[in-house]
Amino acid sequence: MGKQLAIHGGPKAFTSDLPKWPIFGKEEEEGLLQVLHSGAWGRQETPNPQVGRFEQRFAEAHECKYGVANTNGTVALRLALMACGIKAGDEVIVTPFTFLATASAVVEANATPIFADIEPDTYTIDPKSIEKLITPRTKAIIPVHLGGLPCKMDEIMAIAKKHGLYVIEDCCHAHGARYKGKSVGSYGNIGVFSFQSSKNMSSGEGGALVTNDKELHHLLYSFHNCGREPGHPWYRHFRCGGNYRLSEFVGAILNAQLDRLEDQTKTRDANGRYLGKLVDKIPGLKTQHISADVDRHAFHLFVVRYDASAFGGVPREVIVEAAKAEGIPLALGYPIALYQQPMFREGVFGSYTGCYIDHPQLDYKKTDCPVCDNACANEALWLLHQNLLGTREQMDGIAAVFKKLYDNREELAEFAAQQARA
Repeated sequence: MGKQLAIHGGPKAFTSDLPKWPIFGKEEEEGLLQVLHSGAWGRQETPNPQVGRFEQRFAEAHECKYGVANTNGTVALRLALMACGIKAGDEVIVTPFTFLATASAVVEANATPIFADIEPDTYTIDPKSIEKLITPRTKAIIPVHLGGLPCKMDEIMAIAKKHGLYVIEDCCHAHGARYKGKSVGSYGNIGVFSFQSSKNMSSGEGGALVTNDKELHHLLYSFHNCGREPGHPWYRHFRCGGNYRLSEFVGAILNAQLDRLEDQTKTRDANGRYLGKLVDKIPGLKTQHISADVDRHAFHLFVVRYDASAFGGVPREVIVEAAKAEGIPLALGYPIALYQQPMFREGVFGSYTGCYIDHPQLDYKKTDCPVCDNACANEALWLLHQNLLGTREQMDGIAAVFKKLYDNREELAEFAAQQARA
C-alpha cells in the first residue's frame, strides 16, 4: 500500500474553505462612521452612547441587570476582584487549565491563586477539588467555562454559599452559553467576558463585566472610571480606580457583533454537538462530555481528548502536523499547567506580598493537579470556534480527517519514528 497521508504527499482529505474570523459587515462600518463623524470618541454618557447601550444589551443577553464594558478581559477579572474586596493575604481558588490572566489577575490584586484540579471528561474545574482547598484565607472562586462548556455551577454555588465565598465566573470562552436554564455569568456574583481577537465576540480588544448586584455594579463602574461616581463632579475621585473605559468606536463594533451572537452561538452549538458525536466514534478520541444540564455550549474551542495508545503511541504533535497537512487547523491545548509557568515555579511571584511573604509554606512546585498535568502533557487538542460556523458537510469533512488519521495510524507511527531519528 502506498502512502495515504498528506504529510507523505497523499491527497488532502479536506479542501473546503472554513469561515474566517472575525466576521463583520456594513453594520460595523456604519457604527464606526457614526462615531467618527460625531466627534465624541471617548466613552459618552449622552446622547445615545454606543458603550452604554452595549453594556445594557450585553447584560440583558446574559440575564443580568448591570454591565460594565472595559478595556479587556484581564482587566475585567482584576476589577471583579477589587469590587469583591479581595486583598493581600486572601486566597482565590482558580483552575490551572486556562489562560494566564485567570491567575495573574489574582496576583495583581495582591492575593494568592490556589489551583484546583479539573475534571477528566470536561476539563472544567472539579468541585470536589475546590472543597478540599478551602481555608480561612479563601475569599473567592473563579470557575472558567473552558472552551465554552459551562462548569457545574450549581455545585460550585453551593460550596460558595456554605463557606461564604464570592464567585467570579470567567466567561471569556463562553459568550451565550447556558446551564440549567440560566445564562453563564448570571450564577456568580460577577461574570467576566473578553472580546479579544480570538473570542466568540470580537472587537480586537475589550472586556465586560455583568452582575445582578447593584452595589457591585456601583464599585465596578467607579473602579473602571478613575474612582469617580455618577452624579458627582468630574474632579471627584472616591477610590483608587483607573482609566479602563472603552471607546465609543469599540462600543459600535460590539453592538454590531452582539447582533450576530445569538445565531452564531446556535450554529456553533449545533455543529459542535454533531461533530462531537462523529469524533467520539473513533478509537482514541473523545470530546468534552456535555451533560444534560448544559442547555448550550458556546464552543469557543472544540476540545478533543487524545489517547495515544489507540494510535500506536503517535505523539500529539504528530497528530497536529498530520491534521494540518490534511487541511484542518488542529492545535495543541495548553502545553503546561499555570502553576508550571515561570512566574510561579521560579519565584517571580515571591515579590508580591500576597504570596510567599504571607504564605511561607506555599510552594507551587508541590502543587498536585494530576488530571490537569495529563491533559497538558498528553491529551488536549482543539479547533477554534470559527471552524464550527461552517456547513454540516464541512463538519463531516473534519470528522473524516480524524478518521483518516486513525485508519492510517501505522503510517503515522512510521512518520513519528522517522522524526524521532532525525
